[in-house]
Amino acid sequence: MKKHKQLTISLFTIGFCLVFSNCPAQSYQTDVLQNKNEFKWPKGKKMGLTLTFDDARLSQPDKGIPLLDKYGVKATFYVSPGSMEQRLDSWRKAVESGHEIGNHSLTHPCTGNFDWSRDNALEDFTLHEMQINLDSANKRIMRGLDVQPISFAFPCGQKFIGRGSNAKSYIPVVSKMFETGRGWLDEGPNDPLFCDMSQLTGMELDGKSVDQVKKIIESAKNKSQWLILVGHEMDEAGDQTSLLSTIEAICKYALDPSNGIWIDNVHQIASYIKEKRDGTQ
Repeated sequence: MKKHKQLTISLFTIGFCLVFSNCPAQSYQTDVLQNKNEFKWPKGKKMGLTLTFDDARLSQPDKGIPLLDKYGVKATFYVSPGSMEQRLDSWRKAVESGHEIGNHSLTHPCTGNFDWSRDNALEDFTLHEMQINLDSANKRIMRGLDVQPISFAFPCGQKFIGRGSNAKSYIPVVSKMFETGRGWLDEGPNDPLFCDMSQLTGMELDGKSVDQVKKIIESAKNKSQWLILVGHEMDEAGDQTSLLSTIEAICKYALDPSNGIWIDNVHQIASYIKEKRDGTQ
């Protein structure tokens, strides 16, 4: 009787998986055409695409921004004030060119499981201390670039402070201070009809080839989504580097009208989505 019951449960489980085709916990079907949402992008576009880069790495103003400017593509740069201040004149030119400057915190706190963040560990922060950290970064950016950031990127993509029963999300802090908050190493694009502006997904651009990125773009386009790509260094090679050749190919691909892509910075696309959603989320 026990074996019969186990067999019945197993057959039910198999049947459930076959019917719903989603038995694995994470079945993204990135290469399969899924149901489109009903979101209407402007001017007949089929998706939104945003290039974002973190930390104010020196290669960004030195090599990456001139390449983007060549194509008139506007990106969002989430800067760490200390690095930003090493190239103030270049970052001021980036602002004049229409690139968005976002907040990436003052001290870039991440989990203390990273040795380099042990003395700046999220586990040791309070919500009040995090708010001060983000506000201090805003003030440094305003002082250096005369820009008030309205976009934020979670350092390391991590959204908590504290530990155990005292751990808390700091997404509500970001929600009060910024128009948007962006993650990192996420596993899919944003559904414009559903996404939480305070925890937008960001997919890794670093190290990816043109073909790898195009596959992600086309999958997002098939579902009328907003794809936010995240990079760090902007160079020909190296660790945690978005390849200049890939970035250039993305610009060309996105600017081809036949591909139906709206490429713009986070604020511009977020503002449009919020307007279309009637400011309800």
